[in-house]
Amino acid sequence: MAGSDPLTPLPPEAERSPIEMAETEGRTEDAGTTAKATAQASYLGLMWWRFKRNRLGVLGSLALLVIYAVVLPAEFVAPYALNQRHEAYLGVPPQPPRFITPDGRFTLRPIMLGLKPERDPVTLRRRFIPDPEQRYPIRLLVRGAPWTLLGIESDIHLFGVEGQGRMLLLGTDLQGRDMLSQILYGGRISLTVGMVGVAISMLLGTLIGLASGYIGGRFDDFVQRTVEVLVSFPSIPLWIALSAAIPPEWSSIRVFFAITVILSLIGWGSLARVVRGMTLSLKNEDFVQASRMNGGTTWWIITRHMFPGMLSYIIVRVTLAIPGMILGETALSFLGLGIQPPMVSWGVLLQQVQ
Repeated sequence: MAGSDPLTPLPPEAERSPIEMAETEGRTEDAGTTAKATAQASYLGLMWWRFKRNRLGVLGSLALLVIYAVVLPAEFVAPYALNQRHEAYLGVPPQPPRFITPDGRFTLRPIMLGLKPERDPVTLRRRFIPDPEQRYPIRLLVRGAPWTLLGIESDIHLFGVEGQGRMLLLGTDLQGRDMLSQILYGGRISLTVGMVGVAISMLLGTLIGLASGYIGGRFDDFVQRTVEVLVSFPSIPLWIALSAAIPPEWSSIRVFFAITVILSLIGWGSLARVVRGMTLSLKNEDFVQASRMNGGTTWWIITRHMFPGMLSYIIVRVTLAIPGMILGETALSFLGLGIQPPMVSWGVLLQQVQ
């Protein structure tokens, strides 16, 4: 171009290639789209978006869902019924599946070998040795003991062996009951107590904490003194004292619900105190005052403005409380004060091997 100085530096846009400029424009458009979507998303939508970016959190949630999906339909997933006994196989050690046949061939379908009882020549104890002549392939959807779940009656189990074979992956107890089936049935009770107990504690702690912080006055003083009394007692001795008050003639179902209520009534105090403090902090914020001046009701202010602001903390607190609830039920059942046979939980199983 006439009159241009050849020593004048070119602008940055002229130094970049068309491909680099297109990539930059694409990144700018993506950032603008993300910012626009973030601005239009709700609070729950933002929480879900951030949660999906946390890979460990997603993997942990998937693992938890798989565990619950396995233990909840225990009648179908477990290879044997809860109280089904194998009288010829008492105290059998774990029997892993085999992918190598006794003659050295590899098979994609795992097999179980039959068991032959014999006496140990030194200890004279009864022991079981694999019998290579008896081979039972593990199959899916096999017929076994009949079961009923939510009104559905069937005798189909997820996996197992057919004929006279036994699939004792984790062995049997001294009464001949399959340990894998016992663990699945017990996991349903222990995990349900933890989940239901935490849900009740979350509901009580959140409602009482919100009411205490928002109303204030004598009601706030009464709630805080009650929380201090609950927190001052050590958890395990208090659980034991309340569990010992359960009438011994109660059925297993009533004991199950009683244990759940006991764990819930003790665990809401600390959550209520934190929620109360967050409520005191939020109720003086400008957006809450603006909603109140515009005629917003108490219920509207709490549910639309204050509760969403503390929801992320409540979710984290509840998630961390679930293992404590499970350990509480397990400890009570282990001490003989929780779930009692014929129901089974992880604590009952620990008590049996004590």
